[in-house]
Amino acid sequence: MVEYHVEGGFPIKGTIKASGNKNAALPCIAACILTNEPVILNNIPDIEDTGVMFDVLRSLGVSVESLGNNSWKVIAEKVEKSEIPATFTKKIRGSILFAGPLVARSGKVVMSPPGGDVIGRRRVDTHFLALQELGVNISANGQFVFSTNKLVGADIFLDEASVTATENAVMAAVLAEGQTIITNAASEPHVQDLCKMLISMGAKISGVGSNILTIDGVKKLHGTEYRIGPDYMEIGSFIGLAAATKGSITITGVEPRDLRPIKLAFKKLGIHWEIEGDSLTVPMGQSMQVDTDLGGMTPKIDDSPWPGFPADLTSVMTVVATQVSGTVLIFEKMFESRMFFVDKLIGMGARITLCDPHRAVVSGPCMLHGDELVSPDVRAGMALVIAALSAQGESVIRNVYQIERGYEHLVERLQSLGAHITRVDA
Repeated sequence: MVEYHVEGGFPIKGTIKASGNKNAALPCIAACILTNEPVILNNIPDIEDTGVMFDVLRSLGVSVESLGNNSWKVIAEKVEKSEIPATFTKKIRGSILFAGPLVARSGKVVMSPPGGDVIGRRRVDTHFLALQELGVNISANGQFVFSTNKLVGADIFLDEASVTATENAVMAAVLAEGQTIITNAASEPHVQDLCKMLISMGAKISGVGSNILTIDGVKKLHGTEYRIGPDYMEIGSFIGLAAATKGSITITGVEPRDLRPIKLAFKKLGIHWEIEGDSLTVPMGQSMQVDTDLGGMTPKIDDSPWPGFPADLTSVMTVVATQVSGTVLIFEKMFESRMFFVDKLIGMGARITLCDPHRAVVSGPCMLHGDELVSPDVRAGMALVIAALSAQGESVIRNVYQIERGYEHLVERLQSLGAHITRVDA
């Protein structure tokens, strides 16, 4: 069992490079199955989740080779199996991303329901709806079984703008016969990354970046070399860390366009940054004052599908708000259990009223104190790291596997910024 030991109260300072987008890496790894030619993926973050995805490929008989420097070569010349071991599907929700490409390649997929973060009910119904429209037969009796004799293009309206369901549908549709139109598609930067990678493999996709995707099926895809974009969730987390610890940070390798929804939310907390080229700097001396709405009304930070504020950063914003002067409402609409981690912040001295499973009112600034903490999921785990580094005294954070599923070499990078944190084998 590994845990983090943290001594808080020290402002961070320094420069780091943004990691590759975790949520783009997972579907792009799965998409390698769609061709029997070599695929080289660059800027893949070295995290637990990508490791599991590569393990799934190996279990299917696919060749996976590390080229160093976050680059990998995948050759799915043969896909020897169509069943994904439960040991992998239970670890990460991203395992569901193999359903679309594997049924397109082999005509059949057998897998257990996906695991991952415990942040509330996470439907897979939209995946089923989209794949069934394309001609996939699905049974769910303890295991998911996907099978088809032929994929045929369809006019699909998703019942929700699900990121992974959109990705599964796109990966199946690129090899389907005829044209597929996906309406109410997710359009996050990581969905765009997948579509751009598939286009580089010979897929015909239009509407990338919008909520209507048109895919003209092709008979075969070829190999490619593709670079994953930067992880704006990680960038947002480090921005929050710098502000909460009253430090400063420069992050290189960012994509400013991806940060626009995040910038609006941080502005409500009196936090700003400067952009020069692909470098972002959060300076010291932030106002850390809530910018009230007209009439002095309490502002709201709420999540929504792209280009709205990302749900994955609501946990981080909740912690940052405890260090800001004023009151703000955090409204997490998507997952009914994600906000329950605020009990741990309240135990550290935060003034937070949990109105219901989705809404929390945060009043700051608060002097947080160290505590013993348990990470419930990737993003709340990172939020607890920020809280511990902002607090006075020592904290111990357990279940850090959840954090390391999404943040590359976190302890070493935090130490390079002057954070007092160690990774201990307990």
